Amino acid sequence: METTVKIKKSVLKRQKIAAAKEAAAKGAVKAHLNNVPTSTRKMRLVADLIRGQRVTLSLGILKYQAKQGARKLEKLVLGSVADWQAKNSEARVEDADLYIREIFVDGGRVLKRLRTAPQGRAYRVRKRSNHITIVIDSLKELPSAPVAVVEEKEVVAANAKKPKAAAKKATGEKSKAKTKAN
Repeated sequence: METTVKIKKSVLKRQKIAAAKEAAAKGAVKAHLNNVPTSTRKMRLVADLIRGQRVTLSLGILKYQAKQGARKLEKLVLGSVADWQAKNSEARVEDADLYIREIFVDGGRVLKRLRTAPQGRAYRVRKRSNHITIVIDSLKELPSAPVAVVEEKEVVAANAKKPKAAAKKATGEKSKAKTKAN
């Protein structure tokens, strides 16, 4: 008779947190650039050009883009590639085939200023800023422990399907034999 060991919920929770931290230590990199002195609308025009593109292609696009936000975004992409290299030290950037998985621009703080206007009035001037967030990931799967576990489960699942398929064939043959007899 097999004995089953029941694990406490607190131990399971601790193991789950440790696994999440280990998974976060590898893979995608998230980078932020806050309080960029450009309006969000202008920066989103540039961000839309590189969303979903490979990093090498996006750097080429940003280098020759005339818009003001392209320079800041180019530096952010280069910085996030360096972060990815630091996080995944065993992999080469050239072999990783990096791409921009996610990029979005949020509104930052707005500096409110006054500008003199005719007849003693004042106009409100809003100097806008934005926050940029970029996520860079690799198209090629990096070797790690959780991937091996998933592959084992797939092998087990594939083996489990084979007997069912054999059973279906057997029942199919019987049904064919019944129809021929009728």
